[in-house]
Amino acid sequence: MFHKEGQKIILITLLIVGSLFLFIDALEIPWLVKTLQITLLVFLILILQFFRNPKRNTKQNDAHVISPVDGKVVVIEEVEETEYFKDKRLQVSVFMSPINVHVTRYPVGGKVLFSKYHPGKYLVAWHPKSSEENERTTVVVENVKFGKILYRQIAGALARRIVNYAQKEQHVVQGSDAGFIKFGSRVDLFLPLNTKLKVKLNQKVKGGESIIAEL
Repeated sequence: MFHKEGQKIILITLLIVGSLFLFIDALEIPWLVKTLQITLLVFLILILQFFRNPKRNTKQNDAHVISPVDGKVVVIEEVEETEYFKDKRLQVSVFMSPINVHVTRYPVGGKVLFSKYHPGKYLVAWHPKSSEENERTTVVVENVKFGKILYRQIAGALARRIVNYAQKEQHVVQGSDAGFIKFGSRVDLFLPLNTKLKVKLNQKVKGGESIIAEL
């Protein structure tokens, strides 16, 4: 299954690869034909795997915050969140490499209180200032047990488009599709200070399934 955000790109890629295959096939240098065709197939496979949207078995639980994306935990620290809360929060950041699934899923269920897009730079996603200076979206969901949870989609050096489906006043379901980040990035979670974390630095997590924290 492929994500809807990739359907147009996949179709265009198939048309280009198909056309180039026919053109290359007319060449009379066997080794060159084979090399170019293999290169095109690898390119097509990379595009297909990037936009894959595997089904996830989300066990909905209002006492849990689940990972919004696939990737590796690269930040766990107490920080001052300056955009919405304007106080100290526990930040957990998950970095996605180009080979990870890039679907964003709601970490908690509840009501969307805030959703805002910010244009910005394209620093590498692990840069300390990427959370404040890169292209990003900020979403706050109010959960019945956790209260207000903020997550932030952040573009990386390769990412050039963030898709965010969250709309203010919308009621969302934990683990459901919240958006997509095209070509590299990270997602930051900002949690209450009394949150009990269930992950460690450098741990690999799976969006929609891995538990990041609990009350």
